Amino acid sequence: MRFKRTLVAALVSVTCLAGTGAAAAGAAVSDEQLAVTTPPAGSAAWVQDHSFGVRLPDPATASATDVATLFGGLSAAQQQRLVAAYPLVVGNLDGAPLALRYQANRVAMRAELDSLTAQDVKDATTTGQIAMLTQLLQPGHQVLAFDPRSRGLVAEVFGDLATAEKVSVYVPGSDMDLSHFSQAEQAVQNLRSEEARVSPGTTTAAIAWSDYVTPVGLGADAATSRLAEAGAPRLTRLLAGLAVTTESSTPPSLFCHSYGSVLCGNASPSIQSADGVTDMVVLGSPGMDVDNAAALGDGVRLWATTRNPDDWIGNVPYVEVGGLGHGADPTSASFGSHVIASTGAVGHEGYFTDGTTSLRNFADIALGDYGDVTG
Repeated sequence: MRFKRTLVAALVSVTCLAGTGAAAAGAAVSDEQLAVTTPPAGSAAWVQDHSFGVRLPDPATASATDVATLFGGLSAAQQQRLVAAYPLVVGNLDGAPLALRYQANRVAMRAELDSLTAQDVKDATTTGQIAMLTQLLQPGHQVLAFDPRSRGLVAEVFGDLATAEKVSVYVPGSDMDLSHFSQAEQAVQNLRSEEARVSPGTTTAAIAWSDYVTPVGLGADAATSRLAEAGAPRLTRLLAGLAVTTESSTPPSLFCHSYGSVLCGNASPSIQSADGVTDMVVLGSPGMDVDNAAALGDGVRLWATTRNPDDWIGNVPYVEVGGLGHGADPTSASFGSHVIASTGAVGHEGYFTDGTTSLRNFADIALGDYGDVTG
């Protein structure tokens, strides 16, 4: 009993560090975050709208194939009517045409920016959201998902997603939200730059996917799987949507950082049924809520990035007791993953830094050049 109490105490005080920036900086313990599990604003009216002569699929339950079929049967004018009337629905509807989602999310982001700017009192979060929305509304940005609920959910595409030969999805960890999204953008941009350097003739696209509610700071949320479990279906739907709206002949590669690796572990069974991921890469992982790589499914090739000496995630106890902690260490020999080198990476955030072995390995995995990956 004494051992269990000690272990639980260690998990509360240490495992909850499994976050990113604010956690590493020693932020204060935060309030519990509320997961977003329902469709965006406008969904109820969308379902009840019969003015198009067809039944609009329920955003909560419709498959990506059903959504693609709907839009395939609508005229360009009808599609524009839907964007104007339901920008948040169209912008977050997996299976809808990519260009239409980008357009709808610009409408939704402009409305949110106007609302935030009009506030008399603006805290640091609001100021950060205003800055990021202003950036995302600049020409050239392709926002695949946007929802102002919680701390702001967002996903951005880099490259031509519809025609790319190789597609990657970056799933960040704790503290990631709209106001901190530039960190996810930078990771994805570095990945694509490395891919272009390694294989200049290959067309690539990558998604910075922060479309789930992440834990904040040193809260207990990071020590439990509640938010990961809530976010997993959102990732599954994303991948199902990509399967019907992109031309890539290979499934996307997933790069799961920190608490994002907990989400990826929880999503894995559904990803299998959605015909999703072949390669899953974890970095700075506190565990994946599975005992070993085999538990992720036969279709997943798991790569675990070696922790650098300055990554504080190494202090996390790799156990699960009473719902606290995320289980075994993916880099351990018994886990069964392909362990890859990270020479040059510094700290919890340094794995996507230019010039690191980890970034080079990430690019090789995303490109399918497995023989060039170093352990």
